[in-house]
Amino acid sequence: MKKLFALVSFLVLAAACTTEPPVNKAPVNANTTPAKSTAPVSEADATAREKAVWDALKKKDMDAFGNMLATDYIEVSDDGVFNKAAIINELKDLAVSDVSFSDWKMLPIDADAVVLTYNATIKGTFKGKAFPEGPYRAASAWVNRDGKWQAFYYQETMVKKAETPTPTPAKAATPAGTPKSTTTPAAKAAEPGPDAVANEKAVWETFKNRDYDAFAAMLAPEFVELEPDGAYDKAGTINGVKMMDAAKFDLSEWKAIKMDDDATLVTYLVRAANGDQDRHSTIWFKRDGKWMGLLHIGTPVDKAPK
Repeated sequence: MKKLFALVSFLVLAAACTTEPPVNKAPVNANTTPAKSTAPVSEADATAREKAVWDALKKKDMDAFGNMLATDYIEVSDDGVFNKAAIINELKDLAVSDVSFSDWKMLPIDADAVVLTYNATIKGTFKGKAFPEGPYRAASAWVNRDGKWQAFYYQETMVKKAETPTPTPAKAATPAGTPKSTTTPAAKAAEPGPDAVANEKAVWETFKNRDYDAFAAMLAPEFVELEPDGAYDKAGTINGVKMMDAAKFDLSEWKAIKMDDDATLVTYLVRAANGDQDRHSTIWFKRDGKWMGLLHIGTPVDKAPK
């Protein structure tokens, strides 16, 4: 059922880049088409567009909604990766009665692409059944195609309720005279490039080699990661991966979609040794001739029957 949340929120992202929301700062009716513009979108404009999509969703105006999506739109949810036609079809069974937002943030990529992150609490039903209200951590990407801002990508992950942390066992002292362990120096990490799949695989190699300096060098200073247990900046992400054993994960179902000449989205499935699965996505972009990671989000696969 989680798909529907993504669907719901993804609408949000759609709004951020389409024809019905305001092109500049003045609100526009969801059924109107803003004039085309080549000017960079502001955070206020992007936020207004995102919210306008929700208005179209509440009105169940699927034509207006579809007009806000790029032809190569992609949405990643707990139960799959969906293109424009598939997501519009899914949303026909979605009814949103109320939605509230917080913590808006825009991450510029270039003059023709941006990323928006925010939190959303959603009330509604899918196929007549109520779904969890969240809150959800959401990310959307928008692109300017021929002067028209359109929704390109959306993904969300439900906020995990705080749990009582398990005490960390005390580390046993190393007996005096015990020789220090030695490790074989890891090969130099690959330099990120326009191949987003290769970049992502290189990131996982740095995890396996515990080469966190190399990993850090692949991320933009403003990098953001969204997970069920938190929203992290670059430093928080680096600290987090230090506690992960990358050798226990299997990666598959790779898919890369080009946003423009300077940005690409890559999405894939991560399977843990214990059977848990998550859908991960990263946006890579080029700045001053160097490719870097800008956004990463992970969404647990819902094991509950749909």
